[in-house]
Amino acid sequence: MPMYRLRLLLSALLLLSSPGFAAEAPLRFVLADSWSMPILLVEDGKPYGGFLFDIMESLSNHMGRSAEYQVLARKRVQSALEQGEVDIRCYAAQSWVPNMSGDYIWSLPLVTQRDLLISTANNATPVRPDQLDKENIGTVLGYVYPSLQALFDSHQLHREDARSQDQVLLKLVAGRYRYAVANQWSMDWFNRNLAPDKQLRGVSILEEQGVGCVVRDDPNVPVQRILRTLLRMKMSGEIEQILERYGAQPPIAIRHAAPL
Repeated sequence: MPMYRLRLLLSALLLLSSPGFAAEAPLRFVLADSWSMPILLVEDGKPYGGFLFDIMESLSNHMGRSAEYQVLARKRVQSALEQGEVDIRCYAAQSWVPNMSGDYIWSLPLVTQRDLLISTANNATPVRPDQLDKENIGTVLGYVYPSLQALFDSHQLHREDARSQDQVLLKLVAGRYRYAVANQWSMDWFNRNLAPDKQLRGVSILEEQGVGCVVRDDPNVPVQRILRTLLRMKMSGEIEQILERYGAQPPIAIRHAAPL
């Protein structure tokens, strides 16, 4: 190769490796391994589908950045954020993490999750949780259930934890307990594989709340760009379109929790 061409090639490589041409840092997301479809599909420790995955991928694409994902046990999720191992936690509510340490900024609510007390088809009579006594309730390890916490604390109800939401529902079908907690979307998705007369039923609405993303407030994280992009995705209807791809229609708004 002629010397002048070699010098041109070296100059181009140096220019591309300079700060002005360096690729922007990826967006670092943290995910709990306990979510189930249609929210999230995790295989071999990596996310592959679900509307939450699609929302994060779309956010990264809109910002022109790649995405990195850490899938962790539920109890490790918040500590990873607090220790700066990741920058963004999506699908969270402030009531789920009341003791956050450090500086964070919350996005607007992106979707509304409805949590239900559910049971099997042969035990589908509507009932309030405070009408139950000494019942084991299927729950996910590490999940916070604000509407049930007082009943757990008084030992009127007892948690029976499972590793994931799917495991909670499988144990309910197997008769390990008579009641469990699940969000509407996970129950509807699980019911797709059951005969109509065997499908799980909601017996009481426990809570309905907006969930969004929380971003670590750090100079190296484009916090305001992330929040503005999420706002545009919400206002444009893109979030709802992603939900619809999975048949996850937004729940009808209610004023107060009440038996179904």
